[in-house]
Amino acid sequence: MTRRYRSLILIYSFAGLLTTTPALAQTSSTPAASPTNATQAPSASSDDDAKLRPVEPDFNIINLPTTLPLPEHAGNFHLMHRFNGDLRAKDFGDNLSSLFGIDEGAVMSFEYRFGVMKHLEAIAARTNNDRNIQFSAKYDAFHQDASHPVGASAILSVEGGNNFRRDYAPAIGASISRTFEDKIAVYADPFWVHNSAALTGINQNTGFLGLGARARLMRDTFFVFEITPRLGGYAPGDAEFAFSVEKRVGGHVFSLVFGNSQDSTYAQLARGGNPGALYMGFNLARKFF
Repeated sequence: MTRRYRSLILIYSFAGLLTTTPALAQTSSTPAASPTNATQAPSASSDDDAKLRPVEPDFNIINLPTTLPLPEHAGNFHLMHRFNGDLRAKDFGDNLSSLFGIDEGAVMSFEYRFGVMKHLEAIAARTNNDRNIQFSAKYDAFHQDASHPVGASAILSVEGGNNFRRDYAPAIGASISRTFEDKIAVYADPFWVHNSAALTGINQNTGFLGLGARARLMRDTFFVFEITPRLGGYAPGDAEFAFSVEKRVGGHVFSLVFGNSQDSTYAQLARGGNPGALYMGFNLARKFF
């Protein structure tokens, strides 16, 4: 074989290596990180918004937000349904006759969120309670990894009654999370809501601290709890609370919910739950990615 043919074979072999194994070429041209730096730097998968987070199946605890990220240009649909029947106001026979409040109508909320860009979500929701519409944005600042002991997201929102025509109530808050060995996730959601007393005609604000936890009972089954004590300002009724049993099936998440409130927006949560009440309902979510 002549030198010319050997050279051509070597050129074609090297070109094939570059086109079929670009990662190998990138590795050979990039200086290797020291063991110390490799340990301190977060892995690429920790910043992957689409990766499965076993103990964070949903973008909500029950009503409160979580730090679960949404991939760029992906979507998520969320339906909240709370029946009107107060289970504590009747005995078991009466509750059974109305199928635990199902016969008495319901408060419903539809929500859709879209990944505008990496770590940034745009969210729109409407509930038939006062025909309230809420627009919000969520920025997932960082996820829990070797460099961050917690995950954190920032949230801005504004809502208004009668299809966003009156009683505007902007809010600012955050969701801070910590997971433990893919078994338990705990959350702290501090919020400040302006004009939370708009329905009364009084100009007052509310600060609240949402607290929640999700415990993984089986591979895709969870027990979830949240409570929203008010820290100051307008604070009628009792602190909102809810608990649920949750099931994840592929991109779907279903929750059977019990709580003292039928509300879902931040201003509504700031107004608290109904004293002594307990409503049954469900949440249903579907991811589109």
